Amino acid sequence: MMFLLNDAVMVTDRVSLPIDPVRFRALSMDFVLKLGAETYAERPLLHKTDPAIAQRLASLIMAKAPEANAALFVVPSVNCQPEQVITRVATLSIEVMADLYKRQNQNTLNTVVADSIVWRRMAA
Repeated sequence: MMFLLNDAVMVTDRVSLPIDPVRFRALSMDFVLKLGAETYAERPLLHKTDPAIAQRLASLIMAKAPEANAALFVVPSVNCQPEQVITRVATLSIEVMADLYKRQNQNTLNTVVADSIVWRRMAA
């Protein structure tokens, strides 16, 4: 299974929750996104600098929203307040994910490319 986190495609064989399933059921999707925002506020390049933690975050998002296969965390500055982090979740087609994965393997996937294909933040 593939998941796009900002501009990095994560590949997971299976969603494994890093916490007890009973406790996980009590968490809301909003809480998971808040947790992601807190993490990204401290470490804006989490998906590049600590892929293991980024993959756990992706697993949490997929477990709470099985239809989602992409998430964006926009951090205005390092060590900003978590409330300042903008979050988005999306569902991408298998063709788009395959294209992004191919670009990543060719070292041509970057923020600008991911933005133009998926997030469209720079479009105007």
